[in-house]
This record gives sequence, structure tokens and C-alpha cells, in this order.
Amino acid sequence: MVSIADLEELLSRPSAADIDELAHLDGDILCLGAGGKMGPTLVRRALRASRESGRKGDIIAVSRSGEFPEGVRHIAADLLDPAAVQRLPQAPNVIYLVGRKFGSTGNEPLTWATNAAVPVLVAGRYAGARIVVLSTGNVYPYVPGDSAGATEATPLAPVGEYAQSALARERLFEYYSKTHQTRMAIIRLNYAVEPRYGVLVDIATKILRRAPIDLTTGYVNIIWQGDASSVCLRALNYCKSPPRVINVTGSETHSVRQLAQRIGQQLGLDPTFSGQEAATALLSDASECLKLFGAPSVGVDEAIRRTVDWLVAGGVTLGKATHFEVRSGKF
Repeated sequence: MVSIADLEELLSRPSAADIDELAHLDGDILCLGAGGKMGPTLVRRALRASRESGRKGDIIAVSRSGEFPEGVRHIAADLLDPAAVQRLPQAPNVIYLVGRKFGSTGNEPLTWATNAAVPVLVAGRYAGARIVVLSTGNVYPYVPGDSAGATEATPLAPVGEYAQSALARERLFEYYSKTHQTRMAIIRLNYAVEPRYGVLVDIATKILRRAPIDLTTGYVNIIWQGDASSVCLRALNYCKSPPRVINVTGSETHSVRQLAQRIGQQLGLDPTFSGQEAATALLSDASECLKLFGAPSVGVDEAIRRTVDWLVAGGVTLGKATHFEVRSGKF
């Protein structure tokens, strides 16, 4: 990878499964919140898979701003504006990526409005559609670090206002799903990685800056962002009422210490650490996801290699830390 264009081509390259499953999906695909971290490459992936499958239907990206490839219809809209939501075109397939996490502390009202008010507007507008809702593993409690992680049946216990508002998002979509029999899939994601953003970038950046890595949250799950996007697209075929809930992450639990050591080895630098691993971490069991969609195409070794190569070559990052180590729920 030598350019952003190369990276975005890789992240948006559809799998054979993407192409096959989208071939059976009729109508337009509307992606709400398409200007975020995952949205642009997910939209491009949907466009490429649609073209290769020969399916009919437009790909529509809705965001306040953004640049999208030719063939994608972009609509600029503020989804907090009820009138703007009502003006959006009808679509039988909706991917909902709207959410606010960073900057939540100190601006809690906007976080709650974004995460809990917009779902009411969208669920009412698209009561007859299939809706894939991107959520977060932050709705789960912390679980033992040596466990397989929380399953979709684990009782929810979000920590902090961001996670609480994320649960509100889920509950509101669930309410409208049951009320209108709207078919939905709720995707609880943690953590998507790519060379510009994610847990691996956070760790590698600290090693390069000779900054200590906090080990208090000593275990994480990760999944390559391209694989997470694939699941979001294909989940349109798995929506049901009440909503199907799917943990989306990799198949392994990773030690932060060991990830840092592997990244440091590739960088030729020894990582430094602070703190000790707590007994618990925010972890998800992705067994159901693996059963439905198969194993991720990119493993942790390849994700580390791509991330290190990108950073060493001077590749830009999104400049947003995941704060995976934060245990207070304040982001």
C-alpha cells in the first residue's frame, strides 16, 4: 500500500460472498451516516459488489459532507432534522451507521440526541425496510479476561453515558421493529482496525513515540474493517423482527501486551508499559457471527503487518484514538 487510494481500494474490495449475497438483494441500498470512519469504504464496497453481481438498485450515501465515487448518489442531510429525514428517498435496504462517541464527555446532550433521537426518526421513516444498525460492544459488562467474551445473550450493563446512549439506540430500534414488524439486524462491533485507525494504530503510535502502553485493560478483540463492512452488507439478508443481534469481531481474544510486543518487533523497537492487566476486559464472543458469515479474511498478523508498513511509510492516520484502555466509560 503506497497511497490512500490503494488502501481504500483494498478495504472496499468485495468478497465472493458479498457479491453472491447482494445478487439476491432487490432495490436501493441507503447508507445513513456514510461520512464516518467505516462509511466511505462500506459504500464503495456496496457499489463494487452490486456492479459485479449485476443487481439492480442504487447505492445512496447520506452524510453532512463527504466524497464518494462516481455511481454513488450522495445526499447531504442533517439527520437530527426531522424534515430532512422525511425528505430522504424511500429504500428497501438501510444500513445505519449514525453514532457519536468521541467528545461525548462534556457534550452529553448531543451524544444522546445523536444516539437516541435519530433512531426514532429513521425507524419511523423506514418502517417497511430492512435495517442493519451498527452498535457497539460497549453495551456489555466487563467480563473475565480469560473468557470467550460476552455473548448476544449476556445481560447488558453499559458503563458511562456513551454506552448508555448506545443501548438507548438499540432499544428504540427494537421497539420500532416489534411495533411495525420491521426486519432488523443489530451489529455490536468491537474493534474494527485498519492502518489509519484502531487499536493496532493506537499501540503502534505509542511505541513510535516511546510512550508507555497502559495495560489495565489487558485484552481486546479486533476485526479488519473490510471484514466488518462485509458483515454489515451481508447482514441485510439476515434481518428479522424482533431484531437479530450479532457480535461482530475477530475469533480470538488478544493480549494487549503481546500485541505490543509483536508490533514492536516489526518496528524494531521495544514497547514500554504501565499498569497491570485487570481481571476483566470488554470482550465479545463472535461465535454466532462466524457461524453466519465465516471466518474473517484478514488475521491479526496480516493486520499488524499492514498497519506497521503504513505507519513506517508515513501514511496518514485519522488522528482519533479508540481509547480502548478507558474503563470509566468517558470518551
